[in-house]
Amino acid sequence: MTDATIPNETRRSVVYKRDKKTKSSVLLVDKLAGRVITVGGLFVILTVFAIMLFLVLVAMPLFGSGTVSEAKRYALDLTASRIVSTSIDEYRTLGLELSEDGKLTAFHVASGKRIGGLAFDFAGPSGVAANPTAFSRTLQGDDVAFGFPDGTVRLGSLAIASSIVAASALPANLTTLPGGDRTDGVAVYLNVAGNQVRRLQPSVTLEEPVQVAPQGTAIRFLDYRVGGTAERPLKTFVSIDEHGTARLSSAYSQVNMMTGETSTTIANSEVPTGLDVADIAAVLLNTQGDRLLVASNDGTIRRFDTRDPAHARLAESARLLPAGVKPTAIAYLNGENSLIVAGADNSLSIWSQIDRKSKATTDGNVLTKIHDFGVQPAPIEHLAVSQRTRLFVGADARGEVALYHATTERRVLTFPSQGKLAPVATLILAPRDNGALAIGKDGEVRIWSFDVPHPETTIGSLFGKVWYEGYPAPGYTWQSTSGTDSAEPKLSLVPLIFGTVKGAIYSLLFAVPIALLAAIYTAEFMHFRVRAVVKPVMELMASLPSVVIGFVVALVLSPIIENWIAAVVIAFGVIPLTLIGLAFLWQLLPQPLALRLDGIPKLVAFFIAMAIGIWVAMRLGPLLERGFFAGDFKAWTSGAGSAAPFLFLLLLPLSFITVFSLGGRLLGNAWRDRLRQKSYHVAGAYELGRWLGFTVVAFALAALAASILGGAGFDARGGIVDTYIQRNTLIASFGMAFAVIPIIYSIAEDALGAVPEHLRSASLGCGATKWQTAAWVILPTAGSGIFSAIMIGLGRAVGETMIVVMATGNTPILDWSLFNGLRALSANINVELPEAVKDSSLYRTLFLCGLVLFVMTFVLNTLAEIVRQRFRKRAAQL
Repeated sequence: MTDATIPNETRRSVVYKRDKKTKSSVLLVDKLAGRVITVGGLFVILTVFAIMLFLVLVAMPLFGSGTVSEAKRYALDLTASRIVSTSIDEYRTLGLELSEDGKLTAFHVASGKRIGGLAFDFAGPSGVAANPTAFSRTLQGDDVAFGFPDGTVRLGSLAIASSIVAASALPANLTTLPGGDRTDGVAVYLNVAGNQVRRLQPSVTLEEPVQVAPQGTAIRFLDYRVGGTAERPLKTFVSIDEHGTARLSSAYSQVNMMTGETSTTIANSEVPTGLDVADIAAVLLNTQGDRLLVASNDGTIRRFDTRDPAHARLAESARLLPAGVKPTAIAYLNGENSLIVAGADNSLSIWSQIDRKSKATTDGNVLTKIHDFGVQPAPIEHLAVSQRTRLFVGADARGEVALYHATTERRVLTFPSQGKLAPVATLILAPRDNGALAIGKDGEVRIWSFDVPHPETTIGSLFGKVWYEGYPAPGYTWQSTSGTDSAEPKLSLVPLIFGTVKGAIYSLLFAVPIALLAAIYTAEFMHFRVRAVVKPVMELMASLPSVVIGFVVALVLSPIIENWIAAVVIAFGVIPLTLIGLAFLWQLLPQPLALRLDGIPKLVAFFIAMAIGIWVAMRLGPLLERGFFAGDFKAWTSGAGSAAPFLFLLLLPLSFITVFSLGGRLLGNAWRDRLRQKSYHVAGAYELGRWLGFTVVAFALAALAASILGGAGFDARGGIVDTYIQRNTLIASFGMAFAVIPIIYSIAEDALGAVPEHLRSASLGCGATKWQTAAWVILPTAGSGIFSAIMIGLGRAVGETMIVVMATGNTPILDWSLFNGLRALSANINVELPEAVKDSSLYRTLFLCGLVLFVMTFVLNTLAEIVRQRFRKRAAQL
């Protein structure tokens, strides 16, 4: 039976029922999709936490204090003479002990077994040897100097020669030492990779005596430095005789490359110290020989300018210790720019020569305490400094030995010592900063092996102010590498965090107004056909690689802005005023014509207005530059001309807001009621006149305020503007804003478009204009989405790398100036990581940069979510 043969009554009574049971395949797919989404979400969360955990694990060793891996103690059969020096090779295999009679004791460090029997021959022309009355060695320890009772000085070397020999060339009958090393009684042999053997052998040389003081006048103090080149070494030493007379001597040696002969020329000059030899505690000379320090027992130090040795003069007399406190140990840090001073009052401090432009000193420099270690358990009597870092070891009067780091002002390690201790006679720090050796006055040797991989990094040095050598005051500094080994790494993260925040803020100041106003115009005012073209084009901008944007900004935009900087600055005011003015003129068009031109013609008119604004700015820029900015805006940023013109530009937005807010309140509803009584064209003319009047008042108010502030001494230079640099924050902010605008625009436009239509219709139905509806209804309702758009844009700006790298000078400075550069955390990682040695302090600090960036993003997103939820609760009440 077909439907046609069914009677109408029967047909009406037939009810077709659809099977409402969901297919099992759909349920299976739905369940599977739910599981996949859940697992994927959990995997994403775990991945994020795993990344954070990895960053934490890599960065954590930066804050460790170091460990002592081995401590040995044994007695060494030494001579009865006083010990004056100790040396150790970089492999901590062979140690050397030098006594005042010139005898050298070489011993195997691991076991204490004596090796060889070298000595300095101090016999004079008469064949009678005299013990030295003064001794000095260079920081590296290879070069030594001896002063004698007859007024002579002898220079020499005390070194541990290292060479590689084949295993087949080893001497026969080698004795095996503890630890696997071997010896022939003269040298020590230790196995290295490649079936080779390293040979360590002590060697000594001694030059002929040089008469420095008058015959029979004993040398009491001596300090020795070696500089110059291998072909033309410069040996400089200062001596003080028993009468307190200081003499600066320079030995210029020249090696004949053809014959190998060395000729030496010595120049002597006296330096008047004005002190008796009994009052002198120590004497120090720098390698260049242009600075001489003489410390006295009353805690003062005299600094002599010896750049012209024949006319040396007292540059400064400074008190390093309280009156009556005697210095117990004084030594230069590596680089010879800072001085370690230990006092009998248990004090320990670091002093450095700072350029203060002081009139109290001949060169303007002042010795200033830059680090203070506080009160130590006992007076420090011996110091040994590192050859390449800011580490040093100190031995106190009780015999305790500790490792210090100068810059971070901390006692890194206190070396363990068991049993009764004797005062230390000599102390040495291994060349690789991984071991220390102390010999007591009782002949007992104590040696420690330790590992302090990151002594220069602490919470304070990474995030606090640090007073670095040569700087006028404590500060935040990032300088990971330098030209010399004597300079220390400066790893403060504060300039990088500041640069990240600075770049993000300035880029958002440009991006947020443009993106939000564009989103509002697109969602509420633009013709739907134009919107269908504009929105995809804006979203397509987000796909541009940041490296392309950075390339264009750095190589194309940067030179243009540099040449038209005055026009660019005033364009921030000229272009908005041009757009607003032409918008008022648009209202004067006949209403039917204005409606017909809505859409693409209106958008074209907008771009024409933009072009007019740019043209006006370019024409006015040179005129204003000549009239108000001393003829050259870049020269004005360096200090030329008056401060008032730029203050006027800064105050103009605030002046506009003030004038238009107060003016709107003063005119009130009476103005709006009067406009309603006028025709469309007349009302538009009235509004144009009101805007022009308020604009003139705003300009006058800004000019008056700028004149008052400028007369009071306020100046934007040195603040948000400073000396112009081609690669600067302004350029980078333009590029970052270009990258951020599409993101903020797209999300904000979607949020505005998602506002329920009945809210919009209700507002318009109550007589509100489109702008009133957008400002008082649509924006508050879409507030959560707009805020999310801004925060996502902020996240993009904070993490931006290539634009910052290419468009700024990558200068890690704390400066809000638009015309100076910056260095962000992400850009720093990009720049520094290729040169960072794995597991070094720089390497781990870069991972800490990533962790800080991660935390900053996490905190920002958390705060953004809290604020967004509040926006949503408010919007839900509408």
